[in-house]
Amino acid sequence: MSADHGSTRKRPAAHPTEARVTTGSHDTTPARPTSRDVARAAGVSQAAVSLVLGDKWHGRVAETTAERVRAAARDLGYRPNLAARNLRLGRTRTALLVVPALTNEFFAGVYTGAARIAAEHGFGVVLYPSPEGIGPARDPFDSARAALDGVLASSMASDAVTTIRGDGLPLVMLDSDPDDTAATGAATVNLDIADGMRQVTDHLLALGHRRFLHLASAVPSWTFDVRARELAERTARVPETHVSTVHSPLTVEAARTAAQAALTAPGPRPTAIVCDDDKLATGAYKAARRLGLHIPDDLSVTGFDDLSLATAVEPELTTVRLPAELFGERGMAALLAVLDGRTPETTALPVELVVRGSTAAPTT
Repeated sequence: MSADHGSTRKRPAAHPTEARVTTGSHDTTPARPTSRDVARAAGVSQAAVSLVLGDKWHGRVAETTAERVRAAARDLGYRPNLAARNLRLGRTRTALLVVPALTNEFFAGVYTGAARIAAEHGFGVVLYPSPEGIGPARDPFDSARAALDGVLASSMASDAVTTIRGDGLPLVMLDSDPDDTAATGAATVNLDIADGMRQVTDHLLALGHRRFLHLASAVPSWTFDVRARELAERTARVPETHVSTVHSPLTVEAARTAAQAALTAPGPRPTAIVCDDDKLATGAYKAARRLGLHIPDDLSVTGFDDLSLATAVEPELTTVRLPAELFGERGMAALLAVLDGRTPETTALPVELVVRGSTAAPTT
């Protein structure tokens, strides 16, 4: 085929990176760059390109060479043929992230972090909420084993993903009981939730609080059990300290109802409410307002998560900041390690108490 109308003279072939595919007498589009183009631009072999872009280069290709290959791929706009590679490797390069619900922005952060690391390694992440956050999650595919390379599950028990996982599909549990997952062979990546509650409790004790209300989540979960245990153990060390507990669904209105009932119960009123998450804390704010109590003058309130709610309320909420995106990154990195036969990093990620205007010394 000639690019010049009325001429049959052959022209020299274009450079691979400049080749054109003719779709009509005038319509042309650039040919897709190949790994050979990347190798030529980087001055390396195609085997080296395959190792680098397949993230198998460590110990086999120099770091400077790997960076040169990545730079050449970016400059050329090279994208690997994932379908062909997946068929060759027997992988789908897809991971499933199972979360209790999509209504909590914490899980959006977890997904963002996981997807970022996945994309760097040519993986995709499918986000899937389990029913009501409790009970077994249904398999969203005809066969998860055929559709997935592995599963990340956040803030749930390992048996909740048994149906999806089947026999042996690699699994990494996030914010879950390590003892529960050990028997299943799953890896576990956690936040240091226990230390977060210790920081909250020590902060309130240092301010002088001795009468606590624990506004606890009604969801049966390891992460909430840890919070209750640490609060109880920490306050038990200080004489004449009392903790009462009420449970609430994870909604603002349910938390308002539970907190209001607790604050009007017979006996001395608590001077501090420790909430399992920021939604519950927002409900405590509404209860205090209905009862004519001022935060923090009459009542200190703390949360957990550091959601956008924490700075939307007035006064702004003292809460524990959980690094959701970093958590997702670490979880995805752990899953990739398992897939590569490596030992994943499982050290608990640190959390941080952010002190704002909702806590002060008690006045009674």
